[in-house]
Amino acid sequence: QVELVESGGGSVQPGGSLRLSCAASGFTLDDHAIGWFRQAPGKERDVFSCLSTYDGSTHYADSVKGRFTISRDNAKNTLYLQMNNLKPEDTAVYYCATRVLLSTCTEVAGKVVFPYDYWGQGTQVTVSS
Repeated sequence: QVELVESGGGSVQPGGSLRLSCAASGFTLDDHAIGWFRQAPGKERDVFSCLSTYDGSTHYADSVKGRFTISRDNAKNTLYLQMNNLKPEDTAVYYCATRVLLSTCTEVAGKVVFPYDYWGQGTQVTVSS
């Protein structure tokens, strides 16, 4: 059974940093494309980063490029998201997600294309002064 559990959220001031973790079980992280999306109250889901296992490439939406870094530890079967220079508009619930049997994802016109089908319960990130 595919399971994803996020942790590491919290409250920070603008300009601060957080590192989110996503522990995966029931499947091998290295075999499937995996990524992150977020959802703020009253807004649609925003897929902003993914990691393609096909070639190891990483992809980011323009809104987070240069500030966020996605990575994984295959030995721990865990995905990470390092978030730096956080802004109030980054406030949202953050989810990690995967698509079983899909190894690729990409970005088009500044947006991440990642058709996920499993996701975790989410972790809250609040950026406020």
